[in-house]
Amino acid sequence: MATVTLTAANHDETVKEGIVLIDFWAAWCGPCRQFAPVFERVSEANADAVFAKVDTEAEQDLAGRYGITSIPTLVIYRDGIPIFGQPGALPQPALESLLSQVRELDMDVVRTEYAAQVAAHEAKA
Repeated sequence: MATVTLTAANHDETVKEGIVLIDFWAAWCGPCRQFAPVFERVSEANADAVFAKVDTEAEQDLAGRYGITSIPTLVIYRDGIPIFGQPGALPQPALESLLSQVRELDMDVVRTEYAAQVAAHEAKA
């Protein structure tokens, strides 16, 4: 599967189901340009996941929503829940390993833990 462009307009719909990997990048960023072909190759070999790219220059509000301060940054969702987020370009084996780990998650456990985290955050607010 080729990558898709993620914007503020299509974000919520894109991340609500399945596995979604988001690459936050910019054209001027050298490490982003190095990571782009890795992200593309892994996307082509994994049609069961959505591979989305956010141009941080064009989508400054969306990048701000995620608190992106370093690029490239990779964020992974599964079933609408943010599972992983980390700045830095990854080598292909590491990206493939991450994807395998996300597939193997027990989502019932993840949903329970996520609900507890959200409740604790809301109680503090």
